[in-house]
Amino acid sequence: MHSHVKSLYRGRSKYDKPTAQRYEEQRQVAKHAAEMRLIDRAFAHIPRTHRVLDAPCGGGRVTAHLAGKGYAVSGVDLSQAMLDIARANLSAQKLSCTVEQQDLEHLTLANRSFDTVISFRLFHHFPEPRIRQRVIGELCRVAEHYVVLSYFSPASVTSLRRRLRELRGGRKSEKHSTSLKEIDIYFQLAGFRLVKDFARLPLLHTLHLALFERVDAGPT
Repeated sequence: MHSHVKSLYRGRSKYDKPTAQRYEEQRQVAKHAAEMRLIDRAFAHIPRTHRVLDAPCGGGRVTAHLAGKGYAVSGVDLSQAMLDIARANLSAQKLSCTVEQQDLEHLTLANRSFDTVISFRLFHHFPEPRIRQRVIGELCRVAEHYVVLSYFSPASVTSLRRRLRELRGGRKSEKHSTSLKEIDIYFQLAGFRLVKDFARLPLLHTLHLALFERVDAGPT
């Protein structure tokens, strides 16, 4: 049973209407294309017949991309401003994907209600292990087969630069790197195993995408 204690960290509340709009407007075309190619590498392992949950969906770019590939995709996000942008973007592309407001730490979705769950560019917002484990537990609970999770690797040039800056008394980053070893422990506890870890250039780019699959019978 969930305690429903709300975590307090910047990423939980930062996407108000102005911030959400700014985030959408500042999207870099080349960066977006590279990130979608990374997602495609992971989804090469996932059947097109799968029902997919995009959590969080943000402005709907992953939702739209996967829907365009033939997946049945739904999106959830905590930010109402982001949901409004997602609905507008999906409508403009004539995609009939459902999006709704949900808290990833306490999803109200049924156990194993989606075949695959993807969580892209969220995990680096979590400052504490207890939050990371709670969210992974929820993603795994609603996934029947696979969870695809992006995270920031500590073994990258960007992460090392951030740590050096902090050690020198500079601004502390709100982007938290997490080792794959730590993440793998949380997934094992939820009955999942690592299939493959993806990155554009592992030591250069901090963004990684890990594919996990269910190995236990799990609750139904």
